[in-house]
Amino acid sequence: MRLLKVATCNLNQWAMDFDCNMKNIKESIAKAKEAGAVIRLGPELEITGYGCEDHFLELDTVAHAWECLKDLLLGNWTDGIFCSFGMPIIKGSERYNCQVLCMNRKIIMIRPKMWLANDGNYRELRWFTPWKQKNQLDDFQLPIEISKAVSQKTVPFGDGYIQFLDTAVAAEVCEELFTSLPPHAELALNGVEVFMNASGSHHQLRKLDVRLHAFIGATYYRGGVYMYSNHQGCDGGRLYYDGCSCVIVNGDVVAQGSQFSLKDVEVVIAEIDLDAVASFRGSISSFQEQASAKTKVPSVAAPYNLCQSFHLRMCLSGPLKIKYHSPEEEIALGPGCWLWDYLRRSGASGFLLPLSGGADSSSVAAIVGCMCQLVVKEIANGDEQVKADAVRIGQYLDGRFPTDSKEFAKRIFYTVYMGSENSSEVTRSRAKLLADEIGAWHLDVCIDGVVSALLSLFEKLTGKRPRYKVDGGSSAENLGLQNIQARIRMVLAFMLASLLPWVHNKSGFCLVLGSSNVDEGLRGYLTKYDCSSADINPIGSISKQDLRSFLRWAANHLGYSSLAEVEAAPPTAELEPIRSDYNQLDEVDMGMTYEELSVYGRLRKIFRCGPVSMFQNLCYKWGTKLTPAQVAEKVKHFFKYYSINRHKMTVLTPSYHAESYSPEDNRFDLRQFLYNARWPFQFRKIDELVQKLDGDKIVIKESIANTSDGGEMGVVAAGSGNPKAGV
Repeated sequence: MRLLKVATCNLNQWAMDFDCNMKNIKESIAKAKEAGAVIRLGPELEITGYGCEDHFLELDTVAHAWECLKDLLLGNWTDGIFCSFGMPIIKGSERYNCQVLCMNRKIIMIRPKMWLANDGNYRELRWFTPWKQKNQLDDFQLPIEISKAVSQKTVPFGDGYIQFLDTAVAAEVCEELFTSLPPHAELALNGVEVFMNASGSHHQLRKLDVRLHAFIGATYYRGGVYMYSNHQGCDGGRLYYDGCSCVIVNGDVVAQGSQFSLKDVEVVIAEIDLDAVASFRGSISSFQEQASAKTKVPSVAAPYNLCQSFHLRMCLSGPLKIKYHSPEEEIALGPGCWLWDYLRRSGASGFLLPLSGGADSSSVAAIVGCMCQLVVKEIANGDEQVKADAVRIGQYLDGRFPTDSKEFAKRIFYTVYMGSENSSEVTRSRAKLLADEIGAWHLDVCIDGVVSALLSLFEKLTGKRPRYKVDGGSSAENLGLQNIQARIRMVLAFMLASLLPWVHNKSGFCLVLGSSNVDEGLRGYLTKYDCSSADINPIGSISKQDLRSFLRWAANHLGYSSLAEVEAAPPTAELEPIRSDYNQLDEVDMGMTYEELSVYGRLRKIFRCGPVSMFQNLCYKWGTKLTPAQVAEKVKHFFKYYSINRHKMTVLTPSYHAESYSPEDNRFDLRQFLYNARWPFQFRKIDELVQKLDGDKIVIKESIANTSDGGEMGVVAAGSGNPKAGV
């Protein structure tokens, strides 16, 4: 037997906070050593933080990374343990995203990333160059300060692996695993037994199993030990990196870290017999044949043993049942942990939420309540960092600290119901009841006086006073009256957030939380600069359907039973007067259901459909119930209002990223915001297709459509209704 103990980790790094990052790195190494591990893997770009973005273009960032690496090498951190550190490095004229492989105070090799992530949320080609010299190692001249400190002038740099006396180890960086020809395939044929994947992978609903299946597949057919390390937390932006560091052996998960956590450092240990890898590979005839004709990958010799011979002081890690969270749990835990990181790192003393009693703001309130529960639980488990942060934010004195989530919420969470003459007693009471269940400090204010003052000012200026549509007013008057209410709420929310701590004799300020969902953003069903305008929004990339499922789950699992009533209520903005023959409802206002909005969103973003291809695919999806003419009308209606309202996405509150069809303009969904909303060419093509199809008749028979689970509709139309599409 060749027994090997390895350590991988989840680290909660913060972009550009080198002190914070070094503290976490050192703690992870100390824990790995304490456990007896001889390999320690950290996440991608762990020294700088992954989310530095354009800071990577600054020479200071690279220089500071070298200073931190020097600190690690001059101490005893790498004594007796092989460590992989992620940092940016400039070689010649190019900047690379690198893993620096070190042991015993020396740099053994530098491995630059060869395939960069450059879609969705990722822009690595903006900051880094991919290493294109396949199977080539160059001599890299170390910076003079590092060279003097470690007594090394040059180190191997490029595509290769490290050959120890008793095994071979190689790095594979994040995106490289997911390419058509991943490096580990060729490395396995060259005898590499241990693969180290340093990653910066963000959370997205229902995504984890896709990632884990990629790790499992890497060794299922060719054997090996696959180590995965990831960031965990908010490192300064919209993404939450969701950890789940793990170790896989021959296709079996033998160690798995948490996906969501308030911990800054979590180390995952696995004990492995490498002979199991050699035996597995030796049993596969085709692997043996391919290995005999392999392309040779260069290696660097390291004169160290990593393995131990057979003994019973080490218990071997066996296969585990993979831990997955339900989507409802993911909505509670991911945004909850993201909010905690944002709160403790922003310098704020709490949150303020305009709580309307509707599904969206109630979801945000429940997520904050979940965050408070997580904080109290982690303190009870002995996490001193969480305790120190909670004591500081909650402004506890005399050695006191949070022991009850409702008491903690009372200190750091304000909710305010801003009612008007159009608000109902039902939503007012729901907001109050939920705030009490969570423990929030709740306020109830009527904004009619402010609305009336603005209308009087408008009347004085123009000589006219607008009326609601139900009272005989025009659409312009109706919309203007709704927007006044919405924007007053935004102004009042920010005023309260800045002054309520002062009112209660506390220091600091509160962060205003937004509560618009991804579907409303896509349709533009929100007022620009209303309560959707906030400091941050934990649900801005979550669909209405998922939020309603979350509310049902939270009513039972978080202890907020009033959420069941919230979920059952029809969504309404309550911005128009209620009459015996009229009650404002969101889906009627929008001219489409939330379910339809999710379908449009997936087709537009995930499946890259313009108006014509969306119409064609929806003819297959909805063809048993709607005529082509009806489908055309729905598609045109969506694209009209999507394009009219696209400008609202340019000022969308920074939102937690959770969904593949997010319309967030700033980083993820890059499109124009001034459209010809008539779409003349595209809509004309749709009309031509409708005419050819005899568009006033149902074309697809129900019996034909139901011949399979997805119907006879193709992968795009079927995928438009699948919440897992795009992960």
